[in-house]
Amino acid sequence: MPDATAPAAPVIAIDGPGGSGKGTVSGRVASALGWHLLDSGALYRIVAWAGLERGVNLADGARLAELAGTLSIAQSGDAIVVDGQDVTQAIRAERISAGSSEVARQPPVRVALRAMQLSMRRPPGLVADGRDMATVVFPDAALKVFLDASAQERARRRYRQLLDQEPGVKVNGPLRDAASSSCGGAARAGEGEHGAAGSNSYAALLESIRARDERDRTRAVSPLRPAADAVTIDTTHMSIDAVVGEVLRYAEQRGLEAAR
Repeated sequence: MPDATAPAAPVIAIDGPGGSGKGTVSGRVASALGWHLLDSGALYRIVAWAGLERGVNLADGARLAELAGTLSIAQSGDAIVVDGQDVTQAIRAERISAGSSEVARQPPVRVALRAMQLSMRRPPGLVADGRDMATVVFPDAALKVFLDASAQERARRRYRQLLDQEPGVKVNGPLRDAASSSCGGAARAGEGEHGAAGSNSYAALLESIRARDERDRTRAVSPLRPAADAVTIDTTHMSIDAVVGEVLRYAEQRGLEAAR
């Protein structure tokens, strides 16, 4: 039984908008430290997927919260299994990404998932990736990081992801020969709002990202914003390795050590 008097495991909270590189960076930081990883965005996508599978209105926060409490979720590496079904790819679909934005606006769902997120705080430490990890879920995080990038750069990253996922798809835009070394170039497929064929132009991606930013920053519950004591890193012109190195440097400054 856990010792209630023991100090809580340390947390590095990494927040930011879609396409800022936070998913890739969080995974690499967690790996470098040997800490646990929390992908909070995946939880909202899981609820959206389960809701759509069961015919639940994604605006019905109470029913979605109830549903979230019944789900058996297991994660091993990048694989995610829900109620015995591998949903790793299913929750990355465009309709799920769009649905997760609606789900995230429901206060009952956020309450239900917050309890799940808090339960993931275990020794030796946790790297938590999301949009309100530092401001709401882990306000006592030992290190709070807010990653950002221009909307134009985040659209370029999404565009490259689409080309990587579907090499034969016809895309419209100026980025086919763009360098892929910038932060987020190898980010997990489906993390953001890119569309399927028919909505995959650079202009469509940029419009989608700006719309998501507006929804996230202005929503009444847990709006996207850096914590007052967060370190903000603009990843627009940085490689993934450089951002990971920067986060690990801040972690070292705060005495946060790798698992032994």
